Amino acid sequence: MKIKSYVNGKWCSGDGKTQQLLNAVNDCVVGEISSLTSGFDAILDYGRTKAGPTLRKLTIHQRAEMIKALAKYLLDRKEDFYRISYLTGATKADSWVDIEGGIGTMFSYSGIARRELNNDTFIVEGPVEPLSKNGTFVGRHILTPKEGVSVHINAFNFPIWGMLEKITPSLIAGVPVVVKPGSVTCYLTEAVVKSIIESKILPEGSIQLICGGIGDLFDHLTEQDVVTFTGSASTGQMLKTHKNIIAKSIPFTMEADSLNCCILAPDVKVEDPEFDLYIKEIAREMTSKAGQKCTAIRRIFAPKNMTEAVSEALKARLLKTTIGDPTLEGVRMGALVGKSQREDVMSVVKQLSQGNEILLSGEGLCGMENFNSIGIENGKGAFMAPTLIHCADPLQNSTVHDVEAFGPVSTLMPYTDIEQALVLAKLGKGSLAGSVFTYNKNHARDLILGAASHHGRMLVIDRDCARESTGHGSPLANLVHGGPGRAGGGEELGGVRAIKHYMQRTAIQGSPSSLMAITNEYVKGATTTEDRIHPFRKYFEELQIGQSLTTHRRTVTEADIVNFGCLSGDHFYAHFDEIAAKDSFFGQRVAHGYFVIAAAAGLFVDPGQGPVIANYGIDNLRFVEPVVIGDTIQVKLTAKRKIKKSKRPDDKYYTGVVVWDIEVTNQHNEAVAIYDILTLVERQEHD
Repeated sequence: MKIKSYVNGKWCSGDGKTQQLLNAVNDCVVGEISSLTSGFDAILDYGRTKAGPTLRKLTIHQRAEMIKALAKYLLDRKEDFYRISYLTGATKADSWVDIEGGIGTMFSYSGIARRELNNDTFIVEGPVEPLSKNGTFVGRHILTPKEGVSVHINAFNFPIWGMLEKITPSLIAGVPVVVKPGSVTCYLTEAVVKSIIESKILPEGSIQLICGGIGDLFDHLTEQDVVTFTGSASTGQMLKTHKNIIAKSIPFTMEADSLNCCILAPDVKVEDPEFDLYIKEIAREMTSKAGQKCTAIRRIFAPKNMTEAVSEALKARLLKTTIGDPTLEGVRMGALVGKSQREDVMSVVKQLSQGNEILLSGEGLCGMENFNSIGIENGKGAFMAPTLIHCADPLQNSTVHDVEAFGPVSTLMPYTDIEQALVLAKLGKGSLAGSVFTYNKNHARDLILGAASHHGRMLVIDRDCARESTGHGSPLANLVHGGPGRAGGGEELGGVRAIKHYMQRTAIQGSPSSLMAITNEYVKGATTTEDRIHPFRKYFEELQIGQSLTTHRRTVTEADIVNFGCLSGDHFYAHFDEIAAKDSFFGQRVAHGYFVIAAAAGLFVDPGQGPVIANYGIDNLRFVEPVVIGDTIQVKLTAKRKIKKSKRPDDKYYTGVVVWDIEVTNQHNEAVAIYDILTLVERQEHD
């Protein structure tokens, strides 16, 4: 079977070097790939010119809805992907992380974008920045899609998740992608891309696939392109220093394998729940994906007086792991992706064994003696037993902090106190993930704050969160995935942060009216409009940004304060005790803040039935000045932002959310309260 690339709108085989791909379990031929030798400039240009303009015309919500529809389409075909995934040596649990974890990331990002970002083609970021005394000159930041492509160079270990977690934020940002998967498992990536193309959900050119080498692709990148890389630190550093990357300052995000650590805190005893959780997590990280995870636990730190107990418990648990053909029931650990990968891991184990003790391994480092095994043919496949090493003097033996065996291999090391544990953790020179097992909150604080500068993600696991914890090695869509130093110095995921990575942040400066016109958001000081129709009588489409209403006035009385206090039950002294209030910060009795916003609603709300369906909430509420008995308040209501919502099957109406700028002032024209209210408003237009 020929594994093909999808470029320039068609599937094609390369005309260069051919590589045969084998089943990791039984060495049968899965297929072969041939690298493309030319045309990489055309591939990049196809994405830029064919898909780029189409994607940029869509709003962020439209792009997110497109991703959601694609995720549903792929989920319906997941069983096809599982059947292929077994060929990589992955068990059902391993494949679940890759397949459904990847598709789940798409769902997550679709929701994040629709919840947190406006329904426009670009992002408005942060508050308005005043730049002049009288407010006639202001600034703000916007993010617009880069007008190039994003090139994703992925590792072999997660051929689906590794692709989907990168292409999703890029496409939501409005930037088409070129995907280059790890060659040894690219047939699984190819299967998913085939489904994506067959779905016809994405605009043509949104995704292209290169199986095999990338030739001179880097020579044709431009200043508007983006590169993300996942893989070994050495390969990443080579690509990151490509002359064209440097010359054109092309953004390059690198996520590299790292020597992640797991720390057992000094408070934990063998009988504590945290000890058992610690052992289970290390064993899981060593055997999941046969240890082929960039976040896997490579360095195990335990108090010196606990290392023997940890060693015995780990060996006992690892020996219970059933290794073998991942299609068979009861198998908990499959094979590495190939024999060449196993040879690489074994050569690193030999380095790690110098001056250290191997506590557990298969005979000859890859045999299955002493381990439960099922369905392994003699000499076939890329199986390797879990290997546990003990380093008695980790401050002197630097090898354990410098080299990584990218397989089921971890090294146990003792520490004397928390200070030394932190020194050891930092010797990894930058990690993707670190974990701490403790029920002592002071130990948790000391270890996390002491090691955080050297880690991209850290988690504390104890008896309270263990049941729902996603574990040491699981990146999550809304948290950053990356790390400093050896881990690459980049970030992936992290919610909206990942979408913004593919966009250009630009500071814009001008008058409030100019910024309002550019951003489609009301800016204080901009020209507003009023007419005889109350804004709450207008449908979503009829409302214009900057439309305003200045209400009639209301004088606050003592009766208002008393009645509101009795109704709410709020009898705070500043509202009711004349003597205490006089001695207080206020100097006299004041109205409840919540009375002020309730009274404000009474001033600006139109009571009749109309397009406004419901109050959606209040944001950014600030009480600026106190309101005292006898003050007269007035409200200015201005349409600040509009967010068109897609109609779900069970929705009765087509709707949008309108964000209103509310300013409550007193008789001196001083602001006493400022906030945003959100209303759900009916739309007349039906999609």
